[in-house]
Amino acid sequence: MRLGGWEIALIVIAVILVFGVGKLAGIGGALGKSIRDFRKEVRGEKDTVDDTQQSTKRKSIEEKSTPPEAESKEESKD
Repeated sequence: MRLGGWEIALIVIAVILVFGVGKLAGIGGALGKSIRDFRKEVRGEKDTVDDTQQSTKRKSIEEKSTPPEAESKEESKD
């Protein structure tokens, strides 16, 4: 079942009558903020995972590139 233009317009008018224009603006703003926050959190979590993977790769590369003599000198400094 598809909704045509008239059906959608009728639904929009009914929603405006029930909630009012002012309330709809507040609901729309809150919904938009929620979506933005959700996207930010998803991206932040992905960035955190990427940062962790990159630091792990850096450590393994540093361990492979550091000669054994340099490691023993670094340990004696501590």
